[in-house]
Parts: sequence; structure tokens; C-alpha cells
Amino acid sequence: MVIVITIIHVIVCFFIIIVVLLQSGKSGDVAAAFGGMGSQTAFGPRGAASALSKATTWSAIIFMVTSITLSIAASRRGGPGSVLQGLKPSQTKSQPATPVPQPPPPPAQK
Repeated sequence: MVIVITIIHVIVCFFIIIVVLLQSGKSGDVAAAFGGMGSQTAFGPRGAASALSKATTWSAIIFMVTSITLSIAASRRGGPGSVLQGLKPSQTKSQPATPVPQPPPPPAQK
């Protein structure tokens, strides 16, 4: 069941990306964002919602529902609390390091 929800979630993610990129912006230029000439269009009455905005709304709702469902399913899974919880300690760190044999000193010259 989790696999099916994950597949739906990924498909909805790609659909949201495509739909948002296809939409045109509400304000035409940067001046409209700062109260310039386009302030009436930015804050005024909106027209009827287009099919792309409705698709964005519904896909966002589906995205939220699948996200919440997947997070609940992950929290109910009875695995270890930590990623490192079941890991055994390393063998090399518990053993003392063996000293490297030193070469014999050179013979003394007279």
C-alpha cells in the first residue's frame, strides 16, 4: 500500500511542476509587486479561476494528503529508532594498534 501511495505522490509532484510552469504570472513586471501601476491587478478582484489554477489546487490537495499519509505510515513502522542502533562496534577500533618494528640502529663508526 505504501508503494502505491509513493507512486501516486511522485506522479503528483511531477504534475504540480508541469502545471505551475505552464501558468502565466499574475503581475507582469517587478513594479507591480511594489505597488506600482499594476497594484489593482495584483490586489483587485480576480476573474474566474482557469483550468490550470484548479488543477494546481487539486494536485496540491492530493500532494498534502499523500505526504501526510506517507509520514503516518513511516511513523507506525516498527523499525529501530536510530539508523545506527543495530550497528555493531567496529573490530578495528577495539583492538590496540600493534607497534611498527623499528629498524636496528646503524653501527657506530670509530
